[in-house]
Amino acid sequence: MIVRNIDSLYGTKRQIDSNNWSSTRLLLKDDNMGFSFHQTIVHPGTATRIWYKNHLEAVYCIEGTGEIEEEDGTKHNISPGTIYALDKHDKHTLRALSKMTMICIFNPPLLGPETHDSQGVYPLLTEK
Repeated sequence: MIVRNIDSLYGTKRQIDSNNWSSTRLLLKDDNMGFSFHQTIVHPGTATRIWYKNHLEAVYCIEGTGEIEEEDGTKHNISPGTIYALDKHDKHTLRALSKMTMICIFNPPLLGPETHDSQGVYPLLTEK
């Protein structure tokens, strides 16, 4: 059984920060669950171009407001209780109108240090 408190992960290698967000990764590939589970804080006023070419992601909003814009310009409002699933490796832009707290699940699971490259992609890392 795995039991963790998020407070114990802040400031460790399981907390990854970028200009637009901070992601605390509660479950990773080495936990052998078949997915990774993260809490991500998206900073207010930011727009992040994302394309999970190598992963599927489901995102559930628990705090804040924003929007997700699809490649074709279609926009969807995000608020607490909203889930979106990138089931087709969808290219999109995530805009945070306020601080957003999101619960994110990735398949395949992340190893831990991944951040978006210039195309908004998380690389598919392999264990060393």
